[in-house]
Amino acid sequence: MVAAALYDRSGRVLIAQRPAGKPLAGRWEFPGGKVAAGESEHAALARELREELGIEMTTAKPFMRLTHAYPDREVELSLWVIERFTGVPRPLDRQRLKWVAPGRLAQEDLLEADRPFVEALRDLPAPG
Repeated sequence: MVAAALYDRSGRVLIAQRPAGKPLAGRWEFPGGKVAAGESEHAALARELREELGIEMTTAKPFMRLTHAYPDREVELSLWVIERFTGVPRPLDRQRLKWVAPGRLAQEDLLEADRPFVEALRDLPAPG
């Protein structure tokens, strides 16, 4: 799975609320999704951001990778920092979106798999 640390001009990070009908609905996460067979992480992230948010990722770099065990499954998650993108993020997947200052991410109801990213992002200067 791939996830994006996407920043606005104020240095806030975008998080998305999982919509009703999906596992862990109502919880917050970094935007992203599954990597299809034969697809690179970079390509998967670009596709997911286009499908979920309607933006085009132009520059991104891998930042952190982790594995998290939920009671019913294990996920491998790769967080990428989006350095540049075009367009304005819109909720195309029935999800709510919220911009949050990195220092306030720990106060959000983020999925457990995303929690280690919060501390790592807190001290990272926003791109741009």
